Amino acid sequence: MKRSTRQILAATNNTDKLREIRQILNGSDWEVVSLNDFPPYPEPPENAETLVENALEKAREGYQHTGIITLADDSGLEVDYLNGRPGVHSARYAGENASYDDNVDLLLREIDGAQENERTARFRCVMALVGAGIEQWWEGVSEGIIIETRKGSSGFGYDPVFWSHELGKTFAEASSEDKNRVSHRGQALIGLSNVLNELT
Repeated sequence: MKRSTRQILAATNNTDKLREIRQILNGSDWEVVSLNDFPPYPEPPENAETLVENALEKAREGYQHTGIITLADDSGLEVDYLNGRPGVHSARYAGENASYDDNVDLLLREIDGAQENERTARFRCVMALVGAGIEQWWEGVSEGIIIETRKGSSGFGYDPVFWSHELGKTFAEASSEDKNRVSHRGQALIGLSNVLNELT
């Protein structure tokens, strides 16, 4: 007998992140709902100094506002040539209202002239889960290098210039299934999924 579906809130206004979370949790006993399904509330500003703090704060706020078990993530690109930048500031690297292209353009300018062995980087994701008696987080990391020009038309953010060691291509060249299998967000959701299965 199939178990009934339960709701989990993905506390993000980023439609690209929401799509990936739904893809990764597809087939589970959880229906992923979004902030658009509830009266608007002010998302907490992502002004903490760590991905963990940002993710937990967003998940706490979502659970407090809706009463629904809530997941939230914060992700960043860490480039070794830039001493770990943009890191926690990845989404706003080129400014508060920067577009994906703005951020990528700035990144490529800042590492212009770096040799391939200096362009090592990783995506890091922290996925937090908050509910009644629950406050946990998981981390996923995906290693690669930053290439000199964009390749691929899928994905979002820095995906066109992040060449994945595991896939042998950029995230933007990979199918959704392949990217989710190795990505930082997919890895972080594995631990979260195990807890959700127990709750179901």
